[in-house]
Amino acid sequence: MATTYSTPGVYIEEKSSFGSSVVAVATAVPAFIGYTEMASRGNKSLLNEPTKISSMGQFEELFGGPPPTKFNITMDEENEPQGFKLELNKSTQFNLYYAMRFYFSNGGGDCYIVSVGGYDESIEKDKLNDPKGGGLASLEKHLEPTIIVIPDAVLLDSKDCYALQADMLSHCGYKMKNRFAILDVIEGDKERTFDDDDVVTKFREGVGSNFLEWGAAYYPYLNTALISGPDLNFTRIENLEELQNILNKEVDDRVAADLLPSAKGEALKAEIEKIPEAKDAAAIKSLQGTLYVVSPKLQQILETISDQLNVMSPSSGMAGAYCMVDGAINVAKAPANISLANVVSPTVNINSDNQADLNLPLNGKAVNAIRSFQGKGTLVWGARTLEGNSQDYRYISVRRTMTFLEQSIKFAAEAYVFNPNNATTWSTLRATVSNFLTNQWQSGLLAGQSPEDAFEIEIGLGSTMTPNDVLDGLLKMTVRVALTRPAEFIVITFEQQQQKS
Repeated sequence: MATTYSTPGVYIEEKSSFGSSVVAVATAVPAFIGYTEMASRGNKSLLNEPTKISSMGQFEELFGGPPPTKFNITMDEENEPQGFKLELNKSTQFNLYYAMRFYFSNGGGDCYIVSVGGYDESIEKDKLNDPKGGGLASLEKHLEPTIIVIPDAVLLDSKDCYALQADMLSHCGYKMKNRFAILDVIEGDKERTFDDDDVVTKFREGVGSNFLEWGAAYYPYLNTALISGPDLNFTRIENLEELQNILNKEVDDRVAADLLPSAKGEALKAEIEKIPEAKDAAAIKSLQGTLYVVSPKLQQILETISDQLNVMSPSSGMAGAYCMVDGAINVAKAPANISLANVVSPTVNINSDNQADLNLPLNGKAVNAIRSFQGKGTLVWGARTLEGNSQDYRYISVRRTMTFLEQSIKFAAEAYVFNPNNATTWSTLRATVSNFLTNQWQSGLLAGQSPEDAFEIEIGLGSTMTPNDVLDGLLKMTVRVALTRPAEFIVITFEQQQQKS
């Protein structure tokens, strides 16, 4: 409304010199869903409440420590070279805690945690994605998360795991359209057999065919160095009596072979008898320190436990790698040809011939390989979404870059809702988006020698709108962008030429 001047005096009017700007949304804010020791901030429960954290210390403060994963041990000198067999009690296995350590060790930053239950519960698909608003469904109310990871999914039976992974893709590509799912191949620590029981083949069949561009999968699992020292002691064994029998037999065998004086053997047996009585951390540490030095068998047992616990599915580490690459370069850089921290080796060695079917399968469902290279270590050697046949969204970086641009422009355009649908609004909106895309082109996100080559913006009557659109309250704008794509195959041609001098 124009100011009415009635009283003589000096009046000041301020006019905006600059238009509004587009604020770039965050590209790497993962949300992790799983089971934790606890879920509370003071007296407030955080169960099924997406909670933002920025460090492992915060996770432990709000969600507790590692799961009490247990093993059953049996003496088996006939079939086992080590003389014992260890079996993991799957009901005590939960992946989220160690997945978070893997995430932060690989460059992860701010993220969301959704705890769906405690370690005294069984892992269930309907808790990880509760239609009533728990688990994955709880993230529908939060716009900031851009990556979805469910490390506990692979602990479900195969049918439920695939159903949950299909739900993750649907959540990203149908319900939200602003986030990306990182999936694990169930039983990904096994070698491929290339038949009906092949782990990758079953994954491709089980995950379905919908919204494949909104997710990526990685194979195989990884041998890590996350769990050692304080995380390992003999209390991991459920049947301590059998452990005592194994250690006592070791003492008897060493005494019989004159490798150990009988008096020292009796002293060791007395210490072994204390195993069930050691309850507090100090007593366990002291007793284990005594036995570990003189008992090769206990060393073998703990090393075997360590090896099994350190097998990790790669999704959480890759989430950290996405954060690291986005922060160090930008979202247009493919999260590949990089190493993962705390990784000793892949559980399955893949060569170039094996990877051909992973990268370019006939059904198009690409699975990214993690490979060991001599002199280079373990590298992520794939950059494809599950939609490997798509020319538009074959690459992870392309899908995530487009999502970044869409969401950034969407939030900026919300400021113009209910503005007059006329040339003034159109030119202002065009200028706002053009400035944003020019900045993205300058940062290397868009391809082209000039901004005109990198993007085009169309808006206006006779261009993107008809008179009826204006009457219906529709403001339509078309944005075309030239996205950069990774150089997945570098071909160098060599030819001989004649001698010239």
